[in-house]
Amino acid sequence: MPNLYFCQPHAKNQGMLRAVLSVKECDSVVSKHPVTFFGESFPSLAEGPAGESDFAVLRFAAEETVGNWRPGFYRLDSNLVELNDALRDLQR
Repeated sequence: MPNLYFCQPHAKNQGMLRAVLSVKECDSVVSKHPVTFFGESFPSLAEGPAGESDFAVLRFAAEETVGNWRPGFYRLDSNLVELNDALRDLQR
C-alpha cells in the first residue's frame, strides 16, 4: 500500500507519515494533484533550495506496484491543506 508523507522544510520536518492508502485511494488523490517520479531515495530537504515550499511524498514499495506506478518515491508539490482535504474526502 502506498505511503503518503508530508514534508515541511521550513520546520525541518523531513517527512511525517500522513496516510497509508490503497492504490485506488492513491489514484483518486493524485488525480487532483500533480505528481512527479523522484527516484529510489526519499527526497532530502538538504537537496532543495532554502525556503522551499511544503510538499508531499508518495512511496511505493517494489512488491506493491501496479499499473503505471513504479517502485520508488513520487513528489507532490501541492498545498498540504488541499491534500489533507482530499484525504478527508476519501472517508466520505
